[in-house]
Amino acid sequence: MGGVKNKPGTMDKKKRRKSTPVWRPVCTKASSLEEPVIKDVGVKSEIGIQMQEVNESTIEVMDATVSPKALEDGIEDEAIKEKAVLSSAKHSLSVEVGASVIRFVRGKEGSTKEKIEKETGVQIILPSSKQEDAIIIEGTSADSVTKASKEIQHIIDEAVKTPSLDYSHFVSLPLAIHPELVDKLVNFQNSVLGINDTCVGENLEGNSDEDDSESDAQDQQLGEGSAVAVELKVTDDRESVKVDISSIPLVSSAPKEVKKSKSSGLSDSRIEKSIFIKPKTFHLTVLMLKLWNKERVSLATEVLKSISPKVMDALDNRPLFVRLKGLDCMKGSLDRARVAYAPIEEIGSENRLSRACQVIIDAFVEAGLVLERDIGHELKLHATVMNVKHRKRRGNRRGNRRAKANSFNARSIFEQFGSKEWGEYLIREAHLSQRFKYDENGYYHCCASIPFPENMQLC
Repeated sequence: MGGVKNKPGTMDKKKRRKSTPVWRPVCTKASSLEEPVIKDVGVKSEIGIQMQEVNESTIEVMDATVSPKALEDGIEDEAIKEKAVLSSAKHSLSVEVGASVIRFVRGKEGSTKEKIEKETGVQIILPSSKQEDAIIIEGTSADSVTKASKEIQHIIDEAVKTPSLDYSHFVSLPLAIHPELVDKLVNFQNSVLGINDTCVGENLEGNSDEDDSESDAQDQQLGEGSAVAVELKVTDDRESVKVDISSIPLVSSAPKEVKKSKSSGLSDSRIEKSIFIKPKTFHLTVLMLKLWNKERVSLATEVLKSISPKVMDALDNRPLFVRLKGLDCMKGSLDRARVAYAPIEEIGSENRLSRACQVIIDAFVEAGLVLERDIGHELKLHATVMNVKHRKRRGNRRGNRRAKANSFNARSIFEQFGSKEWGEYLIREAHLSQRFKYDENGYYHCCASIPFPENMQLC
């Protein structure tokens, strides 16, 4: 302690360093709504940025903590002074971009990231986990960090306008909440696929994205006749006898031939289980959305909840029933169909459903959550039952084979189910649904929902 008292010059120098405040950006986690944003034309997207005032005395105290013995001994550590100067010149920025778009910042084999670093002189630190949403930009000047952040924002804005980034959420009107409708859909799928009623339970839980190529191949192989040599060992003579069982008639051969014929017909029509929607996700789509970070999901949740009174008014605070009847083809001809759906009509024909949906669409457009190219599209409510986009790809398809894979022959289906009565059902809620993620009930993950009237309001 005596050493420190005999060296007053050290503390005087330290005090002099405290007297001059400076501004230095530091890495902080972006807040959701109160931080400034960088906007671009088209899609409203944002980067969270925060700056914090830092005093050189804070830096010096941190450095003194790193080397306390040097101060106790009264030694002026030149390395510490140099570190303080370097720290005050370092700028760091945390950018909330969203886990789904970080791959665009990285680029193929890191090429985009390296290009930005080379042009701006910064270091870009990407998260190590796919669940993390933020990246960190570090540089020696505020200008270089800002330039890099704007370049990253431009890359993201361009990426979300392309099919390379798929829609992540949508506003839906769930129909799968009606068990009897789910059962009808399961029976429809089983009938088309030639599945027995004993398999209904299994198909109900099935995934439309599930690839059944292996089981189909096994069924086809069992259905085809092939010569099989079985070696029988005779213990008495200790000799082996080979028997060709291909010529032995099998009782089960006739059913196998029938199944083979059915499978062949489905193959020729390019119909397979994967192109059917999951029965427990049956719904009407109001609006498709790309919500690539937590801020946009949070904003979408708030928007939907805030318009609940307006939606109720559009529905006149009365229950809304719809009727599903027949089948229709959205794209292509029947023999080159891409989407088959059940048309709907509002019971009463008062257009209350259309008005309620328009309230929802307008609110999301006003909030800047709808892509510019999607604004103004005519709403056509429909319940999709088959979609070739769900088809599992097997190997590389080129030319005509690839074109056929993007369609199916729906003629036989329409002949049998073209006038099918699906029934009348109550619309109970509007649902902000997350794609590719499902809740325990089998329906899409619910980010938020608002109720529709279920009982008549008595005056």
